[in-house]
Amino acid sequence: MKIVSQIREPIEDEMQLFEEKFLKSMSSKVALFNRITYYIVNRKGKQMRPMFVFLTAKLLNGEVNERTYTGASIIELIHTASLVHDDVVDDSNKRRGFFSINALWKNKIAVLVGDFLFSKGLLVSLENKDYDLLHIISNAVRDMSEGELLQIEKARLLDITEDVYYDIIRQKTATLIAACCSMGACSVRPDSDEVEIFRKFGELCGMAFQIKDDLFDYGAEKIGKPTGIDIKEQKMTLPLIYALNNSDKDKKKWLINSIKKHNKNKKRVKEVIEYVKEKGGLDYAVVKMLEFKDEALAILDNYPDSEYKSALTLMVNYVVDRKK
Repeated sequence: MKIVSQIREPIEDEMQLFEEKFLKSMSSKVALFNRITYYIVNRKGKQMRPMFVFLTAKLLNGEVNERTYTGASIIELIHTASLVHDDVVDDSNKRRGFFSINALWKNKIAVLVGDFLFSKGLLVSLENKDYDLLHIISNAVRDMSEGELLQIEKARLLDITEDVYYDIIRQKTATLIAACCSMGACSVRPDSDEVEIFRKFGELCGMAFQIKDDLFDYGAEKIGKPTGIDIKEQKMTLPLIYALNNSDKDKKKWLINSIKKHNKNKKRVKEVIEYVKEKGGLDYAVVKMLEFKDEALAILDNYPDSEYKSALTLMVNYVVDRKK
């Protein structure tokens, strides 16, 4: 059995019902919206985020409730909206091996679809008067936007320290996974310490997840984006930051010049990748990624053994072991 199927197994019934509810939550009176959302749903990914919601709820409570389904729908709507907008921002024509929304229907429609999905995510929580869940996702959307802008701002100057890098990935990536886990906890234990504990758990998983994504930029796995794309887009990843911090003045100047002025040159990008590898940038990033993973697993150690704990443990390990 594939790892993702093993993770999903204890919540298979919940995931199937969730998919029905999720499809309904995307419905519109406008036929074009329905055609596009149908396209999105039929090209869904692994659905890791809803799985985080359900597994957290079942770990804490043994069962889910209607609020858990609401939380999972909110998360998936907001996540899908952010991907649609990301493809516009990055001018990307492919998503998970398929044409992106902006490639098929152009940027204007893609932006509107993203806006529509965002609004649906907020409305789902309001319709059920789940204001605590709305608060969690609103904070996440704010953090995601600020993280993306901070990354763009720092990319212009190429002055990202390791601490600033962690701030960026905490906001732009980890905050949504943190929201998944805190929503799962909040849906079944709304006023408990578990809401914050599992927010932290999700954040740690998200940090490890993003560093793993950074590492893909230096490898040859088939992940849907070519090697070196982060360098071409002037994104400061952890391996690159480490290499910069451990280079002499001349090499640092060469690196910055390569990223600023030669980032479209395939030969130069390849040289940068090789240099970062030689300086131990990848090894350092792996160490940091595993530290975040171990911190996340330490949180799970405080809870009794169950199939849900086993699935979450498998999920954390999958985040760092995945091949794409």
